[in-house]
Amino acid sequence: MEPLSSLSLSTTLTKKKNNKFIVVDASWSLVICLIGSLGRRGGRRWDNKPTTIDPFTPNRNLHSTVATTFSLVPATRSRSDLDDENDDNVSVHNILVNGNLHLHRSSPLTNALALLSDTDRARKRQRTASTRTIDHPSSTTSTMRFTDSDQKSLSASPDFNALAGPSAEKSNGANGHSNGCTTKTTTNGTGNGVLPKNGNSNGKSIAKVTLPGITLYEDTPINREDESAATLEAESGYVMEETEVADFRQWILEGSWAHAEDALMRLGVAEDDGFWDAKFLISQQKYLELLEAKKTTLALHVLRHELAPLNVDADQLHTLSSYMMCSEPEDLRQRAGWDGAAGSSRRQLLTNLQRYIPSSVMIPERRLATLLKQAHLHQQQHCLYHNSPSESSSYSLYTDHHCNKSAFPRITTTILEVHSDEVWNMEWSHDGMQLATASKDKTAIIWRLSYDTDLRSQWTPHLVLKDHVYPVGCLSWSKDDSILLTSAENLIKLWNTKTGICTRTLDAHKETVTALVWLPDGSGFISGGLDRNIIHWDFDGNLRDKWGETGIRITDLTITPDFTRLVSVGIQHLPISIVNEGFTGREVQSGDAAAAGAAAARASENRMVIYDLRTKQIESSIRLDGELTSVKITRDSRFALVNHAPDEIQLWDLETGRLSRKFTGQRQGRHVIRSCFGGYDENFVVSGSEDGNVYIWHRDTGALIETLVGHGEGSVNSVAWNPSNHRMFASCSDDHTIRIWEAPLELMYEDYSSLPLPTHHENRNDASGKGKTRQQWDAEGVEI
Repeated sequence: MEPLSSLSLSTTLTKKKNNKFIVVDASWSLVICLIGSLGRRGGRRWDNKPTTIDPFTPNRNLHSTVATTFSLVPATRSRSDLDDENDDNVSVHNILVNGNLHLHRSSPLTNALALLSDTDRARKRQRTASTRTIDHPSSTTSTMRFTDSDQKSLSASPDFNALAGPSAEKSNGANGHSNGCTTKTTTNGTGNGVLPKNGNSNGKSIAKVTLPGITLYEDTPINREDESAATLEAESGYVMEETEVADFRQWILEGSWAHAEDALMRLGVAEDDGFWDAKFLISQQKYLELLEAKKTTLALHVLRHELAPLNVDADQLHTLSSYMMCSEPEDLRQRAGWDGAAGSSRRQLLTNLQRYIPSSVMIPERRLATLLKQAHLHQQQHCLYHNSPSESSSYSLYTDHHCNKSAFPRITTTILEVHSDEVWNMEWSHDGMQLATASKDKTAIIWRLSYDTDLRSQWTPHLVLKDHVYPVGCLSWSKDDSILLTSAENLIKLWNTKTGICTRTLDAHKETVTALVWLPDGSGFISGGLDRNIIHWDFDGNLRDKWGETGIRITDLTITPDFTRLVSVGIQHLPISIVNEGFTGREVQSGDAAAAGAAAARASENRMVIYDLRTKQIESSIRLDGELTSVKITRDSRFALVNHAPDEIQLWDLETGRLSRKFTGQRQGRHVIRSCFGGYDENFVVSGSEDGNVYIWHRDTGALIETLVGHGEGSVNSVAWNPSNHRMFASCSDDHTIRIWEAPLELMYEDYSSLPLPTHHENRNDASGKGKTRQQWDAEGVEI
C-alpha cells in the first residue's frame, strides 16, 4: 500500500465489504472494530457492539492492523454527538478518497486520536513532532501542520482501574472465555494487559500482576506460579478454572467444611467409593481440628454422626477415637502425625482430594513443578552414566542431559593384596571409610581409607581378624560401625572394630550361616542359615527370638530399610509324595547320572520368600528356576535384586510381586556370586562373574554399559559400592585380591563439582602388608 499521511501511528484503513472498516495498529497488536456506513445520509453512528474477529479465519481484505487502549464508543450519545459522528465519517471519507484530513475538534474520533497520540508519546518517552505524514492507499500525499492549541487538544491521561488475581473478573461464557473482542495494549512486549468485563470497556480492567520475585515453593525453583497464572489470565482473557473450583479451594483452606462437601458432586466426584472417601477425608480433618481446639463435644458428634456412618475400617475408626484421650494439642499432633489447622494440613487435604476430582475440572496443584520434575527424571533415566544428584544445577531443559563417561568409576586405582587365598565377600562401613573383606584363608581384614593432600585415596590393612576356625563367608557392620559380625560355618563372631578383639562367639545355628544383617534401627541383627533357621539377636549378641524352621534352606536374606519386610532366598526340598513317581532310585544304580540329577532337581525348588517382619508371617513365596545366591534391596524398599543361576540377575517389585527386569551377560553357574546397586540414586546394577570380569548395567533400561577387566584367573565373587563416595566401588576375586575402582581424579571432581569432596586424613597406621597399588591413566581415562 502507498503512504496515506503521517500521524506517527503508521495507520492503514482498509475498506471491507458492506462498508465496514478494521482499524489496527501493527505496533500495538490489539484490534478494535470501527463499524459505520460511509456515504449514507444522516444518522451515522459508531456501533456499540464490537465485531469479533476469528484468528483462524483468513481475511484477504485485512492488510494491516491498528490498536488502541481505549474504546472509541461513547457510553451515551446525544443528537449533537450523532452530528459530530456524521462529521467524523465525512472526515474519514475525505481521508480515503481525497487525501485531505479534516478533524472536528470535539468529535469522538478526534479524542481517540488524541489519546493514541498521548499514549504513543508516553511509550517513546518523548514528544512527537508537530509535522506528520499519513499513508494513503491512493498514492496521494498531503501534509498538515497543527497549531500549538491543536497540540494541547491531543493530550489525554487514561485512567487504569486494574483488578489483580486469578480469575478476578470471570467471563459469562460457558467455555471460560470472555465474550466478544478482547482489547489489550502491549508496549514492546511488556505493557499492561487490559481485559474488559464481558467484552466491553466499562472502566474496570485487569492489569498485569507484578510481585516480588520470591520462590513460591521452598523445594522447587518455580517462581510465583499462582501469580503467573493470574497474569496469563489477565492478558489472554481465558480463565484457568471455573468459579466453583476456586470457591472449593477457598472453602477447604478456610475450613468451610459444609460448603466443601456440598461442592463435591458439582465438581464431578463420582457417586461411588471415591465420593465417600472424599467425604471421609473432609470429616477427618474437621474432627481433628475440633479436637485441637478442645471442642470435644463437637468432635464426638462428628465422629458418631459423620465418620462412623461412612463404613470406615474398624481399626481406623478406633485409632481416631483414641485421639479423644489427648489432653494437649501438641500430643494430638504428634500421635496423629498431623501438623494442625495452622500448618499445611489443609493444603495437604486439598492435594489428597485432588485424586477424586477430574483433572479437567480442577487442575492439580503444583502441576508445573510436577511436569518439570518429570522432564528432569526423563533426562536422568536416559543418561546411561548418570551419577549425580537429581537436583543438581547442571540440569537444563535447553539441552539434553549427559554425564561424562570418563568420570564414571571404571579405572582400577588400588589393588589390595594381603589375603593369601580366595576372597569371597566384602562390605563397606556406613561412613564409607572402612572396607571389610572375608576370605577362604580363615581371616577377615578391615581396610582403612584415607586421602592425601591431593585427595588421592590411600589404603592400609587396619585390622586382620584371624581367630576363625573355618573360612569366613559373611560380614555385616553395625549401624554405628563399632561392631563387625563375621561367620565361619555355623559360628558367628562379634568384633570390636577399634581394637580387633572378638567380644563374643555364637553357635546357635546347626549348619552353615549364610546371611548376617543388622536391623535398620541398630538394635540388633538377624542371622539365617542352611539349617532353615532365622534368629533374632540383640546388640550384644543375646538371643531374642528364634523364628523356627522355615520352608527353605536359606542362602541369603536381607531386611528392607523401612523395617517392614524380611526377604530371603534359598532352596525348598519337596516332600517325597509330590516327587515325580518315575524316580525310584534305579537311575543311580544303573549309572544314569543325568537322569539321577534331573530327578534330584525335581525333589527341590528355589524360592524367594517375603515375610512381614512384625508378624513373621509369609506375605508371598515366589518359585524361581535356578539357584539363588544373593539378594539386595533398594533404599526405597521397593525392589529386590536377586542373583539367579544360570547367568541372570533379576529385579523384583516387592509391592506387586512381579519381575521388573532381567540383567544378562555375566557368567554364573557353579559358584556363589553377589551383586549390588550402585551410584548416587542407585542407577546401576553391578555384579561379579565366573569369567573374572565385573559387569555394570543401567538399572532403568537394562543396558550393559561396562565390562571391566583386570582380575586374574577365577571368579569375581562379590562387589560393593561405597555408600558415601558414589564414584568408588570395590570387587574381590579368587585371585586373592581386592580392586578399588574410581574415575580419574582430574575428571571425577570436575564432573561432580556439586558433590562433597572427601576429607583429608593423615595416614598413621603402620600395619604391614601390600595394601596399595596406584594405576595410571591417560587424559581419556584409559588405564596405561
